[in-house]
Parts: sequence; structure tokens; C-alpha cells
Amino acid sequence: MAQHNLLGKKGEDLAVDFLINKGYIILDRNYRYERAEVDIIAKKDQTLAVIEVKTRSTTDFGNPQDFVKPKQIERLVNAVDAYITSNLLDFEVRFDIIAIIRSGDQYDIEHLENAFYHF
Repeated sequence: MAQHNLLGKKGEDLAVDFLINKGYIILDRNYRYERAEVDIIAKKDQTLAVIEVKTRSTTDFGNPQDFVKPKQIERLVNAVDAYITSNLLDFEVRFDIIAIIRSGDQYDIEHLENAFYHF
């Protein structure tokens, strides 16, 4: 597996642990619909949190959250709509980003709630 794929997998694992520690229930990981992949779908109280995880080894080219582009957001919204419909869910939906930056052996985690779209 390529180094950037390993970093991404590590970031998603850290994000899941972070969310569980914050009281979230993980419903799904790496949910695919058409050309979209939703990293994490989690529930907390009556909110469905759709979480995009961005992990980087440097901020030289920008913060991790800066790499979520409008086309990706559109695909995520469509995927989550399909997920909600197919699972007959009735929750408020929130789109979050978990930005992770590796610094040596340390990982800094930032959870950005309502990061890019709300419906």
C-alpha cells in the first residue's frame, strides 16, 4: 500500500477512536455510492454526522480541510441522501470534517462540525 494510503487509513482509524471517545456511535465506514465514498457515518443523539477525514503530514500546501472540493461535497450529499433513504433514517444531518496533521509520531486532531453543507 502506498505511503499516503497508509496515512489516510491511520487517520480514519484515529478519527473513529476520537469520535467513539466523544460519544458517537459509528454506523458505517467507507460507504460507497456511485462515485462517492463517505469516510465515516456516525450518530450522536438525534444527529447523523457525516464525516470526511483529511489527514496530512504537512500544512505546507494548506490545511487538510482545504482539500474538500465542491464536486466532492456534491457527491457526498448525494451519497448520504441515498444512505438515509435506503436505511429509512430520520435524523438531522450534519457534515463534518476531521482534520488530522501528523507531526513526527504525534497526530493533531481537529473536529470541524457543520463544515460545509447543512440540509
